[in-house]
Amino acid sequence: MREAVSPLPVHIETDGPFAGIATIMLEQPGKPVVVLDHGLIQRLEAAIVGLPREVTGVVLASASERVFVAGADLKAIAELSDAQLHAYLQYGSKVFGMLSQLPVPTAAAIGGAALGGGLELAMHCDALIGAAGAKPYPVGLPEAGLAICPGWGGTVLLPARMEAGLAMEKTAKGEPLVFEKAKDAGMFDDLAISAGQLVTVAKGWIAKARMRPLKRDGAPAKWIGRKGAEGVKALDFMKPELMSTEPGRAVAMAIDAGLTRGWQAALEVEQRELVRLRNTPAGKAAIQAFFDKAKK
Repeated sequence: MREAVSPLPVHIETDGPFAGIATIMLEQPGKPVVVLDHGLIQRLEAAIVGLPREVTGVVLASASERVFVAGADLKAIAELSDAQLHAYLQYGSKVFGMLSQLPVPTAAAIGGAALGGGLELAMHCDALIGAAGAKPYPVGLPEAGLAICPGWGGTVLLPARMEAGLAMEKTAKGEPLVFEKAKDAGMFDDLAISAGQLVTVAKGWIAKARMRPLKRDGAPAKWIGRKGAEGVKALDFMKPELMSTEPGRAVAMAIDAGLTRGWQAALEVEQRELVRLRNTPAGKAAIQAFFDKAKK
């Protein structure tokens, strides 16, 4: 018998201008930051499944003051078998897809580091709402810095949130942007003046968005495949030197698959390449170096 999973905390406004808007709180008690391990994804799935039908919008927020989500479970990426890693990535895609296909507007409230899988999760929401933290924090896809690539759609999601060439360059190099740079690049749909106002601003965005029709077709609201001719030309921005590395080539292949064959094809390429790259000597060495540095 499958063990029951405790859903992430959900608060639903019962009155006022935000009545019906639910806030799902990403939390991992006892851990210093929120990481997308299998257990957290299960709890997110349970929270989404448990949302009442009368909900009129969803805010995805984080209980951590330091991060939105620090990223995917790197231990799993390093240690799972190929089949197990594919299953982990596919399960994440399934749950993130449930979020992106909700019949109500969704917004991610980002007031701390949103990296790798954490940013990919956020970008499955219709909107990203940002606020400066007590200290500058990074937002982006650092996977290439570990000689691997994104696995939950980041290659084709980020270019729809900012200028395509900049997004591809940063993804291929594994270079996140600090909050101010991300803000200037146009990554956020709205901004709060402080972290304390972040969820309120996200609810305000949803209150306006729920007056407009939604398009739900199996892919997130914002990804490069919706950019028409601009999206088709996107690979022209992929500089040859960026494709001289294994992660850079994986990024280019995933974007090309998305533009020519659709959202699911991009995911399949990303996940295949992530599993392959983590098995290369460069991938193993970079991930081990990350763990060694974390122990110091």
